[in-house]
Amino acid sequence: MTQKDIHVIGGGLAGCEAALRLAAHGLKATIWEMKPNKFSPAHRLNTLAELVCSNSLRSDNPEKAVGLLKEELTKLGSVVARAALESRVPAGQCLAVDRNVFSQKVTDFVANHPLITLKREEFTGGPLPSSPLIIAGGPLASEPLVAFLKELNPEKNLFFYDALAPIVAYESLDLSKTYRADRYGEGEGDYINCPLTQEEYATFYAALIEADRVEPRSFEENRCFEGCLPIEVMAQRGPKTLTFGPMKPVGLNDPKTGQRPAAVVQLRRENLAGTLWNLVGFQTRLTRPAQDKVFRLIPGLAKAEFSRYGAIHRNTYLEAPKVLDPYGRLKAHPEIFVAGQLSGVEGYVESAAQGLWAGENAARQTLGLPLVRPPRETALGSLLSHLEDFGGRREFAPSNVNFGLFPAPPPNEARQNLSLGRLKRARSAFDPFLEAINYVYWS
Repeated sequence: MTQKDIHVIGGGLAGCEAALRLAAHGLKATIWEMKPNKFSPAHRLNTLAELVCSNSLRSDNPEKAVGLLKEELTKLGSVVARAALESRVPAGQCLAVDRNVFSQKVTDFVANHPLITLKREEFTGGPLPSSPLIIAGGPLASEPLVAFLKELNPEKNLFFYDALAPIVAYESLDLSKTYRADRYGEGEGDYINCPLTQEEYATFYAALIEADRVEPRSFEENRCFEGCLPIEVMAQRGPKTLTFGPMKPVGLNDPKTGQRPAAVVQLRRENLAGTLWNLVGFQTRLTRPAQDKVFRLIPGLAKAEFSRYGAIHRNTYLEAPKVLDPYGRLKAHPEIFVAGQLSGVEGYVESAAQGLWAGENAARQTLGLPLVRPPRETALGSLLSHLEDFGGRREFAPSNVNFGLFPAPPPNEARQNLSLGRLKRARSAFDPFLEAINYVYWS
């Protein structure tokens, strides 16, 4: 391995971003991707950057933390941001994509770059490199890669369970029982809404609580990420929980009655053609027969054809504050960077952002340049700070980007101006930072 031949383990969002950052600096990168020779339990496509859970990259509103992070990613020349915009499907204020088109676009960007080699092999460990290695195996990292990480890292490896929402065929829906609308009428009616009366909701809830589910194996801890709880786990917290969560009816009055339903299930377009729709927030670990029975109780879905059932899988991540330094390197092996969800961030956008910045610092380390961190006031800087300092909490857990990670606002800032204040401070810090470090872009 030559000094400028840097290997990236994993061809997901983080790995692709990292490889393109290396290439932007004129460095050669090799991506190890085990597909199609071997698939994780959740992957299906042969292409890179496959989205296995939702097809949504969440809010596009820059007054939301994830919207601000996407704005910063666009300024950084992110391949994920670019591919998402080129493959988006109507989804109100959310950035949702046709996952097949999105994945193919990222694959094309990577495969067509003259400095990037795509190696279709599973990485199973080996001698430590003399130049930086980037491990971006994703939350579904293969067993040999996890074993390799454990050898390098004596600290505790943690995991949680993540789940997939079902996808149904459009032509199998009974649209007479649904209506098109975005919450509060803020969009153009991109969502299909399935309204439930109080009686229908009570029937659905009772069936959901009693439904059979896929249980973890005896040696696996039954643990879920709070931001992506299975629908049945939320339901166990009480009958009203779902109506304050994924089945919230507020802002979705039924045009047939002019009234707010007791609950609403929203369907979001899954592909550009509009032939497939997913049940928003309905990630689940119910068995397939249970999904057939319970989800067909939703108005409009009585004869639904499932193109994908909900499923559960294990997500692996490192206890970042203990094992990673401020630049995303293993403390015990500073020549190894950890990128994406393995590092302890949660979400597509966050994984891409952390992977991009791991690639930036791996390139800088190779070239003998100082390593850098974005200012704490920015969305990316705040996200990375979560991996370094967890505010004294007793246990580290993955996190999406959110304004709770940002520095506290000045005490004299009016509450109604908090979002605008954060935006102003983030933008004022981000652009000068890129200029100061002579940031380079890939093309």
